[in-house]
Amino acid sequence: MSDAWQQLQKFTAARIGQGRAGVSLPTAKQLAFGLDHARARDAVHKALDVAKIEGQLPEPVLFLTSQAPDRASYLKRPDWGRRLDAPSRQIAERHQGEYDLALVIVDGLSALAIEENAAAFLAALRPELKDWSLAPLSVVTQGRVAIGDEVASLLGARMVLVLIGERPGLSAPDSLGLYFTYGPEVGGTDERRNCISNVRPAGLSYQEAAKRQGYLMSEAWRRGISGVDLKDESAMDTALTQQGNFLLG
Repeated sequence: MSDAWQQLQKFTAARIGQGRAGVSLPTAKQLAFGLDHARARDAVHKALDVAKIEGQLPEPVLFLTSQAPDRASYLKRPDWGRRLDAPSRQIAERHQGEYDLALVIVDGLSALAIEENAAAFLAALRPELKDWSLAPLSVVTQGRVAIGDEVASLLGARMVLVLIGERPGLSAPDSLGLYFTYGPEVGGTDERRNCISNVRPAGLSYQEAAKRQGYLMSEAWRRGISGVDLKDESAMDTALTQQGNFLLG
């Protein structure tokens, strides 16, 4: 392997500069690939440890489920994962009120991401929530992103933030995604959502993700929009503060 490849490997978890043995990968690299592939598959099929999540959170939680009765059905029928089952709708309706924000934790395609990152991210987000009235925290199993819209609508929240396990990759089986919507309603589509992805110790830090999310919530509330109409300009604001505006220099 050349020194140039070794230098590039410092900046990415992607498989570059793997070397070769004849026309194939070296045995160690091939075995590492197989291990990472197995970890990604395990993350997809792993069931969320509800008791573990409950122990990590400092407040009572509403435990809800989608219309998918099991993991196999969830993977085959994405539409079932977007809607709550009847008992869960009744639970949410019993807690209906008038709230600014609903926080919804969803297992998604990586329960591991939720178990490893959700509680730590919420702890970092708490300072950003001091001005908002919060709906009861919800945890949904066998859920997709869109299920957060139904949960928030039933609870009576004007905004919703979904914490969900993202589709595992070969270098990231534990990536947490954040999906934010202003004015959530059943049938809402992706262009109405803002996404912050790869939240984990080896990706975007909890503190930085919380800062960006706080900015989006404040701007969404002020302007009454989210999704493609709302851009995350928090990093730009920071850069201008630190370096000055080159257009005005």
